Amino acid sequence: MDQVLQLRNIRAAQIASHCPPPSRIFCGRGDILNTMHQIFSGTGIQHIYVLYGLGGAGKTQIALKFIKESSSRFSDIFFIDASTMTTIETGLKNIAVLKNFGDSPQDGLLWLISKVEEWLLFFDNADDPRINLKDFIPQCNHGNIIITSRNSGLRVYAESNSSLVFDMEEEDAVILLLKSALQQATSHTEQIAAEIVKSLHGIPLAIVQAGTFISKSQDLDGYLPLYMKYQARLLSEKPAQYHDQYAWTVYTTWQMSFDQLTPLATMFLQHCSFLHYNGISEEIFRYASQYQGALNLPSKEELQEPLEFLSHFLGPTGEWDSLQFLDATNEAQSYSLISFDAEKKIFSIHPLVHSWSQGTGQNPKGYMSTMGSILGMAISEWPQWDTQLASLLLCPHVELAVKMDAEVALVFRDRYVTIFWEEGRYKQAVKLQEEVLQKEKQLLGDGHLDTLLSMDKLASLYSALGEYQKAKELQGIKQLLGENHPNTLHTMASLANSYSTLGEHQKAKELEVIVLEQQTRVLGENHPDTLRTMGNLASSYSNLGEHQKAKELKVIVLEKWKQFLGENHPDTLYTMGNLASSYLDLGEHEKAKELQIIVLEKQSQVLDTMHCSVKLKASW
Repeated sequence: MDQVLQLRNIRAAQIASHCPPPSRIFCGRGDILNTMHQIFSGTGIQHIYVLYGLGGAGKTQIALKFIKESSSRFSDIFFIDASTMTTIETGLKNIAVLKNFGDSPQDGLLWLISKVEEWLLFFDNADDPRINLKDFIPQCNHGNIIITSRNSGLRVYAESNSSLVFDMEEEDAVILLLKSALQQATSHTEQIAAEIVKSLHGIPLAIVQAGTFISKSQDLDGYLPLYMKYQARLLSEKPAQYHDQYAWTVYTTWQMSFDQLTPLATMFLQHCSFLHYNGISEEIFRYASQYQGALNLPSKEELQEPLEFLSHFLGPTGEWDSLQFLDATNEAQSYSLISFDAEKKIFSIHPLVHSWSQGTGQNPKGYMSTMGSILGMAISEWPQWDTQLASLLLCPHVELAVKMDAEVALVFRDRYVTIFWEEGRYKQAVKLQEEVLQKEKQLLGDGHLDTLLSMDKLASLYSALGEYQKAKELQGIKQLLGENHPNTLHTMASLANSYSTLGEHQKAKELEVIVLEQQTRVLGENHPDTLRTMGNLASSYSNLGEHQKAKELKVIVLEKWKQFLGENHPDTLYTMGNLASSYLDLGEHEKAKELQIIVLEKQSQVLDTMHCSVKLKASW
């Protein structure tokens, strides 16, 4: 009886630790497979390889394909379900029983450590960041280990031997879809399949689900219209037949990860799904947390939701707490629900996860309004010297907020216009500014200062589009405030900038001369607006070939900026770079070289803290 029982246990252990074959419709991933073959080709040391990435990206299938192709080089192959502590311990215990080396997890580890052979240990779905996998990795200098996980943090076990498993290449994705859909590959089916896999963003599990659905209906052409209308239902539908042992749907897979998040990480991910899926920066939230507002508009009551959201990332005295923010983002990263680009310092969410996440909350309209307001708050507090970077980063988020018609205060919609303006999206800026102006007329009346300011802003936008008659009809602030009022001068300066953008440098120069004279008299020669206009006039002189005049003005502006802002300020460095350009235009190459060296040295010192962009002409 003891022998029978032992044989049964061994048989059970064999079944439990058996490594299943890859899906019969597996295709692609040649780059990762080639890398794995190279890594595991050596002997005499322990090899560990980590496949990490979003749930449904095909990590397990890649590992199984590699094991099938390389099975002859391994003395033993052990499969361990690493999703929980219990399944890991059971898997190691099975190794001990199978090898008649005991009946505990420790016995299984001991066998692996003592057996100096080329065995392979496959930890599949090691997704739980709370499990310290190090406790279950044999501490020895031999053997081979493959780990699949949604947690990129497990790369610490493999050093550089890891691969991020992401979207499939389109050609491979098309083959996978047609195979799973039981469709013949023709020029027509390949074209339709290419459109489908683009919509699915190359996620293998989503592609297989789509193929399984198509295999039942046999209507390849009809799938995409259905998907556009019923995306959530199609990606949540569990097929009756499977191509492999993975029984979860795309949305179920992500929901399982989502359910493991803390409330803070959950809230953060849900709200971020109402920003654009790419270019999510900590700076957006940090600057928004500094928002003071103007004239108490909008009120704190109107900003209750965004202020409550931001409060989770503030310290005891109300300052921004980067560590608290990092805790939330790290947690979402640990399940690959969000990713981080360390070089660009931005987060991104896979487009399919992004659209799925929008449906996980109970108040999507409220989330959209909250994020729309946070964008407006961030734009309001963003440093003026950094507006170029701000517009580049924020424009996609602003476009989404406008597209989804986020309910935000008029002052924030006005800030959106500024971002469109900075990015040269004049048509979008005009459309939005027209809406703002119409609302202000309804709420405030035609003669209110805010209404008149909006009219002149819209006039500047019309000018930028070359619609000068419309612009002339709208300019009304000059009559109300007088030609010397700072707001009037600001409007005139904006119009001059529009002329310059359109290449009408003579018109820009003429208007800038007038504005500079009035700003010098009204604001003083050292006021920042005066200095900026002086710099713009110098640029107009350069554009018109009047290089000596340009140089003289730039010298004055540079000395003023040095005096008031210091030598390392971005505006100072920008002006210094422009002066170097004038020296080049005048043939004074040695002076240009000296200035450019200074600019580059200063820029390298401050670039980490200030996203300064100094435009330099071609060097000597």
